[in-house]
Amino acid sequence: MSYQLWYWPGLPGRGEFVRLFLEAAELEYEDIAREQGADALVEDLHARTGMRPFAPPYLVDGDVCIGQTALILQFLTEKEGLGSGELETDLSLLQLQMDISDFVGEIHAVHHPIASSLYYADQMDAAFDRAADFRANRAPKFLIHFDNALAANGGPFMLGEQWSHVDTSLFQLMEGLDFAFPAFMANMQGSWPNLEALQSSVPEIEGVAAYLASERRMEFNEDGIFRHYEELDDH
Repeated sequence: MSYQLWYWPGLPGRGEFVRLFLEAAELEYEDIAREQGADALVEDLHARTGMRPFAPPYLVDGDVCIGQTALILQFLTEKEGLGSGELETDLSLLQLQMDISDFVGEIHAVHHPIASSLYYADQMDAAFDRAADFRANRAPKFLIHFDNALAANGGPFMLGEQWSHVDTSLFQLMEGLDFAFPAFMANMQGSWPNLEALQSSVPEIEGVAAYLASERRMEFNEDGIFRHYEELDDH
């Protein structure tokens, strides 16, 4: 039985962090809303009761339904035997994945600093100020954190030669930052050498290579987490 992934069609978003891991591991899955549409996602989510996911992405595996990107990736890692095999190390990987989730939230808040329900045009002044702080302080702080973690085992991945869910997620993170902040990332090139090496190594994973060359890989766009607005980039 294949896994069922539920996420909004038409944008990579947080769902792409799950897709990349599924593809890297060459696990069979159905991207349901991309096949059936957003209405099917809304209907399925609202039909779930009790301790259901708050929002997509969520993964269905038989009777199990799991929300939150980091938890989904941890579940898949444990079930498919793709962790380190050591509890302390696997918890450290989960910790890093949760750090990535925190950073993704801050990236989204750059272009939507007041409210996600408002259009970008309605909060441009606040976004401009938020972007300046993001480039000067927040992005370097997170990226140095991840770069140092990668250096601990000598790379190119968090576990050394063995890739994990953290590596596929960091790849997506770096690709998204290159799209959203191309000038900033170009100016900072060389500042995070271990992350840059990882960004080059993840596409060499056989499953990832096939995915990136396929039509299943969506382009970044102005509806997702990573959005390029020239005025928010280095200038």
